[in-house]
Amino acid sequence: MDATFWALVGLILFLALIAYVKVPAKMGSALDDRAENIRKELEEARKMREEAQALLSEYQRKRHEAEGEAEAIVAEANAEAERLTAATNQALEEMITRRSKAAEEKIAQAETQAIAEVRAKAADIAVSAAEQILSAKVKDKVADDILSKSIAQVKDRLN
Repeated sequence: MDATFWALVGLILFLALIAYVKVPAKMGSALDDRAENIRKELEEARKMREEAQALLSEYQRKRHEAEGEAEAIVAEANAEAERLTAATNQALEEMITRRSKAAEEKIAQAETQAIAEVRAKAADIAVSAAEQILSAKVKDKVADDILSKSIAQVKDRLN
């Protein structure tokens, strides 16, 4: 018997022992379990990827909404600033108009008052001059009558 024969017998016995212990079945079940674990991990990874995609889409949508809101707020603030500027300018113009009108009224009032004072002073001077002239040229009772008539006329014309 040759060594090759004994190697063949040892190989057959080894294969029979492996088949008896059910090593191929255990290897198959281990490979099946490993394949099932890999399939589960792939399924979990797919679900996580879908969730990540959904979150990304949601955050991008929220970012776009926030940008739109920010643009709307800026536009509204600009419009409000323009309205406030216009209102302030209008109020300033109204105030300037009122103050100008009040100043014109004060000037007119002062002018009227000055004219009245000049007239009163002129009347006083005229009465005083007439009194002096009449008292120097006209004497006695005639002077008193003329003086009283003149004073009465001046009073009537002034009032």
